[in-house]
Amino acid sequence: MKLSLVVPCYNEEGNVKLFADTIETTFKDSSYNYEIIFINDGSKDGTMDKLRQIAEESSQNIKVISFSRNFGKESGIFAGLKHSTGAYVCIIDADLQQKPEYVKTMVEILDEHPEYDSVVAYQDHRKEGSFLTFCKNTFYKLINKISEIEFVQGASDFRMFRRNMVDSILEMQEYYRFSKGIFSWVGFNNYYMPYDVELRNSGVTKWSFWKLFKYAIEGIVSFTTVPLRLATIIGILVSLMSLVYLIIVVVQKLFFSIAIPGYATIVTLILLLGGMQLLCLGIIGEYLARTYVETKKRPIYITREIIDNTKENLNAKKSKKSIR
Repeated sequence: MKLSLVVPCYNEEGNVKLFADTIETTFKDSSYNYEIIFINDGSKDGTMDKLRQIAEESSQNIKVISFSRNFGKESGIFAGLKHSTGAYVCIIDADLQQKPEYVKTMVEILDEHPEYDSVVAYQDHRKEGSFLTFCKNTFYKLINKISEIEFVQGASDFRMFRRNMVDSILEMQEYYRFSKGIFSWVGFNNYYMPYDVELRNSGVTKWSFWKLFKYAIEGIVSFTTVPLRLATIIGILVSLMSLVYLIIVVVQKLFFSIAIPGYATIVTLILLLGGMQLLCLGIIGEYLARTYVETKKRPIYITREIIDNTKENLNAKKSKKSIR
């Protein structure tokens, strides 16, 4: 198999059929084999029914991995990579915001440039609100300053890998997955390709501001321990400030007979120190919670159903029947 297309789906009932048809039209003149791996991430609409219909009716190589519940896009990506068999593996969304024609371009780049191990699509011009763009730019600036690996601003999950890079990504079995960081951490040589995002064919985006914020926190906690050091630094600074203030109070009382304010000063200091302590405990708690979950060794996802109508699988079934 030359190419595997990994397609995470969550409530994409109105998109998956058109996506499959568009892929078939785009690759009908291609000289290489490809497979489409749909991951149904616990969809609550009719996505799975549509995927069953596609697997039954389509002449393409179709795999459907259906989760027992919603595990998140990161788990969907991991499952798709794990079930892929292609020499090249591409992650692409089902909503057709990422035109399949770009996938053909990615294949050509890897074919013509053996020095590259992956092709990463990035947006030259974001079609988002100014506030969201500002938040994303701030995130990339922050994480690049505190992390040991580089995060390329604007780089998306829409990318294609060679098989050796996919195998390296699958070796990273952590439960809390931040794919952009994992893709950067494994290294390899990347080619950055600009692309234009289209409007969604159907439905609404699943990424609210709050989900993006939690995703950003996940990236920071997963790929840097600087916040833990920050908690230590805050503790040291507050302790020094308290010591300095203590000396000032003693000097004022003993040598200048200045009346020291009581209630207001105590309340202010308690609130300041209490807030600092809670902040530091919160930072430590974020890392401790992830350590706690990782030690349980829970699976990254649970599969409820697998549909495989690829030619290799069908031929294998025919061979088993003939042997019997």
